[in-house]
Amino acid sequence: MVSGIRGVATALFATLFPADCRLCGSPLINISRLPVCEECLAAMGPISECVCSVCGERLAQGQNFYDQGETRCGLCQRAEPIFAKATAYGSYEGGLRELIHLLKYEHVRPAAGVLGRMLADAIADLDGLYADDVIVVPVPLHRSKFRQRGFNQAEEIAGKALKRLDSPSFKLAANVLERRRETQSQIGLSRRQRRENMRGAFAVARPELIRDREVLVVDDVFTTGTTVSECARVLRRAGASKVFVATVARTLKAEAKFEALPIEGEPEAAMAAAG
Repeated sequence: MVSGIRGVATALFATLFPADCRLCGSPLINISRLPVCEECLAAMGPISECVCSVCGERLAQGQNFYDQGETRCGLCQRAEPIFAKATAYGSYEGGLRELIHLLKYEHVRPAAGVLGRMLADAIADLDGLYADDVIVVPVPLHRSKFRQRGFNQAEEIAGKALKRLDSPSFKLAANVLERRRETQSQIGLSRRQRRENMRGAFAVARPELIRDREVLVVDDVFTTGTTVSECARVLRRAGASKVFVATVARTLKAEAKFEALPIEGEPEAAMAAAG
């Protein structure tokens, strides 16, 4: 009986406190519910490259555009994105990408704490740009995906970030946006196909919460920018005065090729802007 209890205790301890790092496989020295070693976490640094001051995309070598003292990519020079500014903590690659996957696909919920710290650092990059009262809106999951996963990773990370920031300026409102329909993967789609794939996917369920207010859209990853642009578009249509975007990570390309979605009634040419 004692042997059986020990076996159960050992199995439970191994589950709650894994022995090896899930990213590099090295033995874990410190007891933690997050199965990632300190070395791997320390390697997940912020973006250090020169990026567009509006959309956050990497500036191509030799690309040196300025507008009112800001360094902007060529696309943001030609047309303003639908959001006021997008910022991200790190590049969506290596250990950071794997840590996000641990949360999203393997349901390692303690990873949200580390990712929340990174999101808080990204939000801090917006200091001085927003008002004293900002509504924080996580990108929602479709109800079928939420049932499958059991949680919305964007909401989990946002909650951890705001707790760390501990600022009265931010109010989390996870019920403002809803995802009306499922969308196919954006991988392999053209720009126009990505826009059409996201068109109509989101709706504002509580417009009274964001009307004439500044909104911060938060998500785990900024890949092509089409998702956050669609969120910003419907929020602006519902009356938001300004929309910012903050993510834990973003895909950095060799050259900026983001396309923002215009507010209803704006010319189609504006859809060529960054993101």
